[in-house]
Amino acid sequence: MNPLTDWARELALLEGEGNLRRLSAIHHRGREVEADGKVMLNLSSNDYLGLAANLPLRTEFLQGLTPEAFLPSSSSSRLLTGNFDIYDRLETLIAGLFRRESALVFNSGYHMNAGILPAVCDARTLILADKLVHASIIDGIRLSAARCIRYRHNRYDQLEQLLVANQAGYDKIIIVTESIFSMDGDEADLRHLVALKRQYDNVLLYVDEAHAVGVRGVHGLGCAEEQDCIADIDFLCGTFGKALASVGGYVVCSKTIHDYLVNKMRTLIFTTALPPINLQWSLFILERLDCFAPQRERLRRTASLLKGALTDRGYVCPSTSHILPMTIGDSGDTVLKAEFLQRKGFYALPVRPPTVPEGTSRIRFSLTGDMAEEEIKNLIEWL
Repeated sequence: MNPLTDWARELALLEGEGNLRRLSAIHHRGREVEADGKVMLNLSSNDYLGLAANLPLRTEFLQGLTPEAFLPSSSSSRLLTGNFDIYDRLETLIAGLFRRESALVFNSGYHMNAGILPAVCDARTLILADKLVHASIIDGIRLSAARCIRYRHNRYDQLEQLLVANQAGYDKIIIVTESIFSMDGDEADLRHLVALKRQYDNVLLYVDEAHAVGVRGVHGLGCAEEQDCIADIDFLCGTFGKALASVGGYVVCSKTIHDYLVNKMRTLIFTTALPPINLQWSLFILERLDCFAPQRERLRRTASLLKGALTDRGYVCPSTSHILPMTIGDSGDTVLKAEFLQRKGFYALPVRPPTVPEGTSRIRFSLTGDMAEEEIKNLIEWL
């Protein structure tokens, strides 16, 4: 058989099911995007605070640059010559913000999640992961030598049963969860997870705050800050690529974990480091994190407004955040609904299998802190 023929047949099958994906040709215009000559409000971005679209903020940053400071490539891995001073400054700032011993920066959230678990796990490790953790975490689990059991989403009664049944059989157990889940927009009870972890000496807690950092907590440090349990999370992970409008990932941890990852984490060791210019921008944003409280409050209000409208119209919306799903079910119907909303001026995209389970295709509304209530009310008219 010709592999190209097989692949073409599979692509045709995906198209027939309404699940074929294509790269969109769009032009970014601040909070809006232009596609096929039509300008639409961007409801599919992860720019949760609106900082990536904030021109005055970018202007202020650029005014502080010189040709000598503009370094667009690190030209090496961190363990060779790619560990510029800006890495130390950024990691020191992150550790200080979270009041923890250490922090370690990675090239992306994907590098982070695909690399940490393989580095710290062996055959005597059990991973207990929430059923709805992100694909990057799943890939990290698959690359590790650990056994994995995925507990039902946010069902801590089942998780507790698994801990009781397995605690004596493994050298270490790592509970893995997100704080805000990317498709439903609901969140984990981190205090409950911390309480479970504290019952055992060999249990660690891994939390990915990708969709919460910048957005939640008084200082924008995420759900762990909001739930007052930063100090109790062994691997407190986050990303710069969403609300913080930059690129890269990070983990806040003990110095022992920091040093172990530097020596064992393949996605850190064997990759060219991030360009210093990107780290300068991340530092610039983090130093101003307290200043974005108005965006966080506006985001809370608009999310509440949209959730109420979705619920009133009969949609099941489990979200407690700025990510709000409108679950339609059939992939073809979801594509048609997205196209309808785009004709009305809202760039909303369909989320289909395999990103979500069969029969749960949805429009995923991703709100940002620079959207006005009036814009959300206009969207609600077309739901």
